[in-house]
Amino acid sequence: MKVETYLFGAVEVSPEKVIAFPNGLVGFEQNKRFMLVHEEGNAQPSSYTLQSLDDPALALQIVDPVTLGFNYELALSDAETAILQSPAAEDVAVMQVLFKQEEGGKAAIIPSLRAPLVINTKARVGLQKVMEQMSQNITLSNLASTV
Repeated sequence: MKVETYLFGAVEVSPEKVIAFPNGLVGFEQNKRFMLVHEEGNAQPSSYTLQSLDDPALALQIVDPVTLGFNYELALSDAETAILQSPAAEDVAVMQVLFKQEEGGKAAIIPSLRAPLVINTKARVGLQKVMEQMSQNITLSNLASTV
């Protein structure tokens, strides 16, 4: 299928590359289908663009939390496990959405710590895990590293 995007122009997307988010994402609930885009020639990129296939103007930058020194240990509810189609641990990727925050006239790129994306990479289905509170199961390390 051919998809017209704001950032990448017309892109050919094979159906087996589509990642479904049945509940959408926070603030973008109507967007259910996405694709990942990353820099060509980089086999192990640290960040990706999550491009909506339902809204060409919606593209989110996401990053593996490990590159920022974060490690999540998430407990999924039965409903979340069902949405993800009961994945094996090795088939799950956790990603953080990056957003721009302006404070005191300065802009910074900040990861969304309380709402990581959980993706079953084998079934290509995901959800956004919104956490009311930060848990002790998040460890921070190597915060001085560059991305």
